[in-house]
Amino acid sequence: MASAPLETTPMRAAESNTRPRFAVPPDSCDTHFHVFEPGYAHVPEPLYTFPDGTLEQYQALSRQLGIRRTVLVQPTYYGTDNSLLLDVLRAAGPDCRGVARVEEDAGARELDRLHAAGVRAIRLDLFARAAWPTADIVAYVRRMAVLARPRGWHLQFYAPGTVVRDLLPFLADLEDRFVIDHMGYMKESDGLTGADFDGLLRVMDGGRCYVKLSGPYRIAKDRPLSAVEPIGRALVAARPDRLVWGSDWPHLPDGGRDTGELLNLLADWAPDEADRHRILVETPASLFFAD
Repeated sequence: MASAPLETTPMRAAESNTRPRFAVPPDSCDTHFHVFEPGYAHVPEPLYTFPDGTLEQYQALSRQLGIRRTVLVQPTYYGTDNSLLLDVLRAAGPDCRGVARVEEDAGARELDRLHAAGVRAIRLDLFARAAWPTADIVAYVRRMAVLARPRGWHLQFYAPGTVVRDLLPFLADLEDRFVIDHMGYMKESDGLTGADFDGLLRVMDGGRCYVKLSGPYRIAKDRPLSAVEPIGRALVAARPDRLVWGSDWPHLPDGGRDTGELLNLLADWAPDEADRHRILVETPASLFFAD
């Protein structure tokens, strides 16, 4: 029997989010948010109840934080049905790009339609494939890279830290650009070590790897967010030009979380203004707005 879905909590009012305590540069980009609207089909057994998180609510938040460019990421809730993603991209306009989930047999016409709408990456759900042998995951990644490559897209890995760790030898030589979500999900509670994190840093330094500074509360779990500061600082020290920032809004299942507090972590992780500019403006522009 499937476990009961997580109960999502109501969304925090945009104006109640903490304002940035540093000057947010023009064209700053939130590279990871989700949207949920009524009337769209979801997967048969979603992991969480229908969230409170519409495009209108998100746009109020982005204005509060001074974020102009955004990247909508297809959530697990809607599977590979990108209907809402396409509608949101049309409504949001050219300052919004998308990361879609697609089936392995997606045809050129579907992929071209996604590209024309603003999609620039494929999200790979490796949580759903975490029980696969590593060789099978590698083969899956290679197949999806074939779909992404003709359009200049990159791959986005939504993966537990244990899978990231096991893939590092393969990822070190992967010739396609890829982004690893949520700081690599390097959770001590899952048995990840400092040596595993050092391996991620080496791949980021030498390969075509980018890491998303998002979801620090996923790593901190019951600890304060400050517990993640050493990881954030180490990533910035290693390759600030290989990092992007994402809010992970609406912070499933905790809609009441303060997104401004998450943005302000950059003041501690990346105290140098030039590094923050790379993370918030330059690298997202290269990954999502180059054409």
